[in-house]
Amino acid sequence: MNSLPKKINDLIDVLTGLPGIGPKSAARIVFFLQKAPKELNTDLADAIVDAKINTRTCKICYNLSEEEICTVCADEKRDRSKLLVVEDPLDLIAIERAGAYQGFYHVLGGVISPMNGIGPDEIRIRELLERLKKDQEESEIELIIATNPNMEGEATAVYIQNEIVGDKKLKNKVKISRLARGLTTGADIDFTDDMTIRKAIEGRVNM
Repeated sequence: MNSLPKKINDLIDVLTGLPGIGPKSAARIVFFLQKAPKELNTDLADAIVDAKINTRTCKICYNLSEEEICTVCADEKRDRSKLLVVEDPLDLIAIERAGAYQGFYHVLGGVISPMNGIGPDEIRIRELLERLKKDQEESEIELIIATNPNMEGEATAVYIQNEIVGDKKLKNKVKISRLARGLTTGADIDFTDDMTIRKAIEGRVNM
């Protein structure tokens, strides 16, 4: 029989629904918060609500932002001839942290995964193609595909490549490359060290 109060169990259940947090970890967090000063609990709750209410997706690249356009897209010093495709904002953060890339980004918001019911229409591939058609009018573009090196990431990369090659307006205007194989197969970019990411970007290969 569970001897914990219902409100404590409810909080543990909520935390267990977060990525990477199991029941034991959730319980430890709850017990820590119970012992912590009330101000810490209040600050945490306020920060969660504030982040949810006052952040949005950038209307250009779909990174998280407090404004309509994120700080990366607003940076006029960046290289407009390069566009790097990532699965989610955590991958973007990891690549920015490595400091080897000065172009722009496009956040897909996931990968193609038929087993999970996610097809091309459920992620931002259509938005990527529309963006490329607009940008290539100004200059040729190198599209660097940086989806994770696993089955879903590879399938997504190949799908994007095929869509571009099959488009008359894009196939001769967009150079497609993939991060070098310094990344371990099955690895997540946001868990990869800075040096490996830098080498993967510098050694990227054409698709």
